[in-house]
Parts: sequence; C-alpha cells; structure tokens
Amino acid sequence: MKLSAEDILSKFSNSSEHPVEVRRLCMMIFDEMSEKVIEMNNCERKMLEAAALLHDIGYYIDSKSHNKHSRDMVIKYGLDGFNERETLMVASICRYHRGNLPDKNKHELYGGFEKKDRKTVKRLGGILRLADGLDRAHLSLIKKIKINYDEEDNIVEIMLTPNTPDFRPDISSAIRKRDLFEIGFKCQSVLKFSDCVL
Repeated sequence: MKLSAEDILSKFSNSSEHPVEVRRLCMMIFDEMSEKVIEMNNCERKMLEAAALLHDIGYYIDSKSHNKHSRDMVIKYGLDGFNERETLMVASICRYHRGNLPDKNKHELYGGFEKKDRKTVKRLGGILRLADGLDRAHLSLIKKIKINYDEEDNIVEIMLTPNTPDFRPDISSAIRKRDLFEIGFKCQSVLKFSDCVL
C-alpha cells in the first residue's frame, strides 16, 4: 500500500519542522512564479509539495548523499495520489535539491524522462533548491516571498520579507543554490530584502 508524503515523512523523519517550512516557501515561490512568470498547473504544485516534504528523508539512511537516498526511498515506497511517472518526477525533484545539477546524459532517471518532464523537474527542483537554501538554518526566518518580473531583461526579483523586520537572515545558501532555478526558468534572478540587493 502506498503512503502519502505526510505519512512517509512522519515514518522516516524525527522532525517535520524544516520540511514543512520548505513546503511553505516552495508554495509561495510556485504561486508567485505561476502568476507572474510562467503558468504551471495544479499537478506540478502537488508534485513540488510532496518533494518539499520528502527532500530530506534520505537522512534516515545516511547524511552523505541524503538527496539520492531521498530519491530512492520515494521510488521504493511510492506515493499515494501520484501515478508512476509523477512519483519518479517527485523522486527526481528530491534528488536535485542539492548537489549536482540535472544531466540527461549522466543521470539515468532524469535522462529517461520526456523533454517536457525534464523541464518540469528542473523548474520544480529549482524552486525546492532555492527554498531549502532560504531555510538553511532551519529557523523559519522568512515570512513572505513576492516575485517581480522584468520581462524585458528577463530578471526575476525575489523579494523576501523576514519574520523580524530589523533582522536580515543569512541567505547566502539560497544565493548559491539559485542555479537550477535560473536554468529551469531560463532567467536571471535577484534576491532582495526590501531595498537591499543581495
């Protein structure tokens, strides 16, 4: 019997705080990007939500290469509410929340997807990678995310509102991890707190 993402998370993780926070951040980024940059569908939103909850379950096996363990565990246990193709895509999105970027020639699972599914994995993996970087310290420091899109220059401005107005969290990890987001959406990105460009 397949389990839901929530059931798998509770079975293999000691804490759901970081995965739930990453899911919240992912949903804000997804909704803003879908509204202002490129429309994405509800199935893609659900895949991202599941991947956000499950991206770190691989720690149950080992911290080294935990992203690959997360991928393998999603494939092994399956996901209630998703067909086989969607489950493999969720597994692949989990795999790319850190480490190497997708490569259709080197990565068998990713290379086996059709072109449109590879594009979806890059986009959703990019959002997950970015959101994971924004909660690097596992302290839930970001209150709100808004997107401004400069269509002419193809720049996505990611506006961050911290939970505490006079404290700007360290987002250097998110800045480093925005590479897949930019590849997936074929854009440049800027992360900002109010008027301060980072």
